[in-house]
Amino acid sequence: MSVSVEKLEKSMAVLTIEVAVEEFEKAVQKVYLKQKGQISIPGFRKGKAPRKIIEKIYGPYVFFQEAANDVINSTYPGEARSCGEEIVSNPEIDVTQMEPGKPFIYTAKVALKPPVSLGKYKGVEIPKQAAVEVTDAEVEAELKRQQDANAKIVDITDRAVKDGDQIVLDFAGSVDGDAFDGGTGTDYPLTIGSGSFIPGFEEQLVGFEIGQEGDVNVTFPEDYHAADLAGKAAVFKCTVKSIKEKQLPELNDEFADEVSEFSTIEEYKADIIKNLKEKKEASARTDRENAAVDAAMADAKIEIPDPMLMTQQEQLASEFAQNMQMQGLRFEDYLKYAGLTEEQFLEQMKPQADKRIRTRLVLEQVVKEENITVTDEDFEAEMAKMAAQYNMPVENVKKVFEEDQAKEDLKKDIAVQKAVTLIADNAVEVEKKEEPAAEDAAQE
Repeated sequence: MSVSVEKLEKSMAVLTIEVAVEEFEKAVQKVYLKQKGQISIPGFRKGKAPRKIIEKIYGPYVFFQEAANDVINSTYPGEARSCGEEIVSNPEIDVTQMEPGKPFIYTAKVALKPPVSLGKYKGVEIPKQAAVEVTDAEVEAELKRQQDANAKIVDITDRAVKDGDQIVLDFAGSVDGDAFDGGTGTDYPLTIGSGSFIPGFEEQLVGFEIGQEGDVNVTFPEDYHAADLAGKAAVFKCTVKSIKEKQLPELNDEFADEVSEFSTIEEYKADIIKNLKEKKEASARTDRENAAVDAAMADAKIEIPDPMLMTQQEQLASEFAQNMQMQGLRFEDYLKYAGLTEEQFLEQMKPQADKRIRTRLVLEQVVKEENITVTDEDFEAEMAKMAAQYNMPVENVKKVFEEDQAKEDLKKDIAVQKAVTLIADNAVEVEKKEEPAAEDAAQE
């Protein structure tokens, strides 16, 4: 096995990989053994024909194509790692020699990590950030959220429906006296005021008593998804079968003691303020880092090879497809709903892919320029941080990074984050420049 590298323009290269005759012969024999059971040759029981007979009938190359695929898949990753170059794209494979009794030779055209010419990355200017403050409204909103989360749902039997109630109802809709698909429901749960139904429907149920039957008159919106109902008047015969009410707990010391580690509502509020401030500060820090890194990236010069960009676009598409799958939607179905081809979707990913590549390359170059290193303490701290983030023992996290490559990749990420911190800490905040009004700009 041998590999040679020919460097081309624009950070491209061709790897020529030669596989010994004996190794390729083993791959061909393996394919023969796998496929022979499916081959019928007159005069032989199925699966018992010798390889030479099969090759005589179907040609000497009958098993070569699959053997070539197997050899490429098994040899390329190792040869790519050992060639001494930093490859940043999927390979474009081309078989250049595949003959009986000769070494198997193929080439892989790849993109190499392009050179980075850093511009200014220390002292970059970023917009001045507003002071972090927590408003009374934000505290009240968090208290309200906790109230809702700890509310009790109770059955109501002594009054009519009011806004905010959770009811169960039967309904049967008709247009011009005729029932329509989807217009009937039994034991249907509905929260009054949720906007789940056609505009005007829920409001008319206010005042209904349990067991009361009545008509609700509505008009379907002009843009209703069912074209045969759009803009038409409908009547729903409704019966309210039960009413439940959400009862919020009082915001007092007892509430604080029940939902938190604090015994008074004032202590609980103080903790809410502290947590909200920490979240805002973290968000502001992220905004500062993003702005500083964007400024450093904009001042750098990088020529990204097209295959590297396409590889990143495909990676983003793969990540998107995985997220869709987690939500129960196939990527193919998403494309259909969005009216996109896979090629069009990949094109949409291009700006994001370009920015992701440029950002990473700039940060890696800063790591090199500043000689940023990762200590054992840094690595241990990151393990502990990940364990806390995923709520799992730190020993379990460490197992994930036992392999040298995984450990090395994480150390690179830690070094890159150190570069982010360096750029952000050295950034200079400046007042945002007011954009000239349209009239003033026209007069200039």
